[in-house]
Amino acid sequence: MPFTDNPKETLLFVDDEESILEVASEFFNAKGYHILTAKNGRIATDIIAGQKIDCCFTDINMPEMDGLELAEHIRMVDNTIPVIIMTGYPSLDNTIRTLKNGVVDFLIKPVNLNQLEICVKRVLRERQLFIKNIFLTKEVEGKQRIEHLNRELTYKVEELNTLNRIMTDFSTFGSSFDLFKRVVDLSTELTHADEACFYVINEAIQQPVEVARSVAGGNGGVQIQPDCSTRTDAGRCSPGLDINQLILDNCDEDKPLLIHENSHVQGLPEAIRSLMLVPLNIRRKVFGVLAVSVRNGTVRFSEKDLYYMSFMTNKAAYAIENIALYENIYENLLATLYAFVGAIEARDPYTEQHSNRVTRIAMALCQAMGGSQEEQDILNVAAQLHDIGKIGIRDDILLKPGSLTEEEFCIIKEHPVIGAKIVERLGLWDREKNIIRCHHERFDGKGYPDGLAGEAIPMLGRILSVADVYDAIASDRAYRKRMDEDKILHIMYSGSGSQFDAGVIDTFRSLYGQGVLKEIIQTTS
Repeated sequence: MPFTDNPKETLLFVDDEESILEVASEFFNAKGYHILTAKNGRIATDIIAGQKIDCCFTDINMPEMDGLELAEHIRMVDNTIPVIIMTGYPSLDNTIRTLKNGVVDFLIKPVNLNQLEICVKRVLRERQLFIKNIFLTKEVEGKQRIEHLNRELTYKVEELNTLNRIMTDFSTFGSSFDLFKRVVDLSTELTHADEACFYVINEAIQQPVEVARSVAGGNGGVQIQPDCSTRTDAGRCSPGLDINQLILDNCDEDKPLLIHENSHVQGLPEAIRSLMLVPLNIRRKVFGVLAVSVRNGTVRFSEKDLYYMSFMTNKAAYAIENIALYENIYENLLATLYAFVGAIEARDPYTEQHSNRVTRIAMALCQAMGGSQEEQDILNVAAQLHDIGKIGIRDDILLKPGSLTEEEFCIIKEHPVIGAKIVERLGLWDREKNIIRCHHERFDGKGYPDGLAGEAIPMLGRILSVADVYDAIASDRAYRKRMDEDKILHIMYSGSGSQFDAGVIDTFRSLYGQGVLKEIIQTTS
């Protein structure tokens, strides 16, 4: 460790993580700085009261006194001490609060030590200028310095706002298509580009495939183009503008590309004035490329634009991985649950394919009644799993060929509750769980397990009830053969308003008259 007769400034590091304090102390001691450390803001205030401090680095979340309180204390005691916040959990609210407390910079963990040293030199230089401005310079020079600091702070706030917006926008997505759409949307909006395209790299055909495109409209808005994955002009943001080879070269280099001004760049059409290509990596492999371009006007891309696009594709990559993981887990859970249902139906050859038929009947009813796509998706899962609770019913009861005793029937009636609990523990399908639980409720309140009546029964549950009963009486069972058609219709129609919702039965009557329901019974096997 070097020693000098004239040691550098004193730096105070405040953090409740010992490892961070140790690493910072060792690094900056080696650089000749005098280092002090504190585990929280309260200890730091005692150090500041007794020693001269030139710069303070502090975490936000700490016991006894957090970083924001410490920053306010320093501002009140000596506003010439620069305070730099280091945090692993940035937020716009914290950023604004720190700026109000006089914080000069806001760093996101993990922080590179070399970058940290550059930051130290910058803030210390600014501190020297600030002190000189207070004590030595003229009033005009002081005003100019303050205005310069204000511009820096404004720029920093704008930058943090942009980064925070990107992080927020990519926190939740329902599908990868929505995510690609948001990537190109935000690209044109943040950079004022004329066009942004996202390409997926297809190794099989060795060419990029356009999956989303955003074009800045004449009114300043953004127009999303349809999925172009089947087009033959892959690698073209617009007709005749082939950047296919540039995109492939960018994939090979795996580095963001910025062309500020097109001065006869090889492979770049002259119509494109400025261009950015940013690869999106998943598991250290290029998955796709974001191409952002300017064709008209005076807008030219800068390093800052490239930084924003790189930051955005990084967040998008994490989101894509999360979507893929969720979809894989979701599909695996459904496959497991459907296997349970298959095992139940395999125990009783008379009920084989019952769940599939009920699902098809329920879906037909829902569609005919104008159910939304979301409702159809919910009903599809609930109908497939409506009898999953029978996995907990003994075979001697479930497969009994004769009539059930009252005690046995009470046990059978437990299967909706068992099924709902099985689904509930997965924590994914709340509405599906409720439909499974109430598929044996009656419109007049005489059903089970909760005795719900009328509108208290979810509409999808009322639809499922009609589908379940119809398939049960229109199919062979262990204790009886399939009922006659007249008897089937009598049971269904006479139950309108009592056992069943009258509106659902009206739709049932219509579909039955069209032959839709009989076809489902006959063809599902």
